[in-house]
Amino acid sequence: MLAGKGFKKVFNVAGGIKAWHAKTAIGPQDLGMDLFDGKEEPQDVLKIAYSLEQGLCEFYISMGKEVKNEKVKDLFAKLSEIEVKHQMSIYTAYNDISDEKLNKDEFEELVEIKALEGGLSTREYLDLFNPDLNSEIDVISLAMSIEAQAMDLYQRLSLRVTNSQSRDIINKIANEEKAHLASLGNLMDSL
Repeated sequence: MLAGKGFKKVFNVAGGIKAWHAKTAIGPQDLGMDLFDGKEEPQDVLKIAYSLEQGLCEFYISMGKEVKNEKVKDLFAKLSEIEVKHQMSIYTAYNDISDEKLNKDEFEELVEIKALEGGLSTREYLDLFNPDLNSEIDVISLAMSIEAQAMDLYQRLSLRVTNSQSRDIINKIANEEKAHLASLGNLMDSL
């Protein structure tokens, strides 16, 4: 299943999930699904996705202000810039399909931030992972966990949404989250 989704390295763990001792996705299967009703039109999906990106961007900016380590400050700045780029992609996609072209400020007025990517709040992520926010490796691990949760949320949502255009957009966003994970993995490898 994972290889079919484009993952290049897939390992079969003897004993299945019970033998797995590393981190796994967290939370119940419906985690984050309350953000969607399954009947969203494509524009609605993009507004919610943008809000999740905005929530994560603000999280990275606020964490960057709290840490003392300059390398980690720079890392949080880089992570927030990645989210801004993803927001711009979502905003552009919104204008591409919308009859009414909105400038970025007008678009952001339509967006309500309820959670970070993956469906959890800032406090929930920090409590679950308890990262050392002065460690580059812990920060990248946290970012990877958030992106994995986001990808998982979008993949679960794509099975539930009824509008085929919305499903296509959700699958595209899930693939972008997968690309974010790969980039973070490369960044982790470089440390």
